[in-house]
Amino acid sequence: MPRYNVLFLCTGNSARSIMAEALLNFWGKGRFQAYSAGSHPKGEVHPLALDVLRKNHLPVENLRSKSWDEFAKANVAPFQFVITVCDRAAQELCPVWPGQPMTAHWGIEDPAEPRDSHEQQARAFTRAFRELDARIKLFTSLRLEALDELALKRQLDAIGRGAQPQEPSMTPAASAATNSTRTR
Repeated sequence: MPRYNVLFLCTGNSARSIMAEALLNFWGKGRFQAYSAGSHPKGEVHPLALDVLRKNHLPVENLRSKSWDEFAKANVAPFQFVITVCDRAAQELCPVWPGQPMTAHWGIEDPAEPRDSHEQQARAFTRAFRELDARIKLFTSLRLEALDELALKRQLDAIGRGAQPQEPSMTPAASAATNSTRTR
């Protein structure tokens, strides 16, 4: 079975992309290897990101805030997917990634933005975690080897919009073919 390298990008690499890395490494069960990075990394993982990961029994030991420059070097294993999880990073000019990965944008509200209270901040982190968890579960359920490049891109974009991706057999073309054979 192929192993897919996935890079999650955010501006600060302190919350959303860190949680996405931890979640995909958990749910990917060896099929995926996730990494995260930021265009302007904060230099430390947000404590509430670590809290929500620990509360959900995910390992946090190797998580760190890092620059995307670490992954734009020629000697880095190529990525099959690069996914931005914040709107700011999605609009930035990204480096050229080794391996010409497929890209997608899964915008998640920034839980690290200041809130009126610690409770509101903690709820924002929990909400971001749940959204990422749902999207990553959908991503890991895709039969990547059964999808051509265009179908896979559509699926990744649908996940980013919060929509349920379709099975390969349920793509519009396949659905039309099925319907035409039923009417014969």
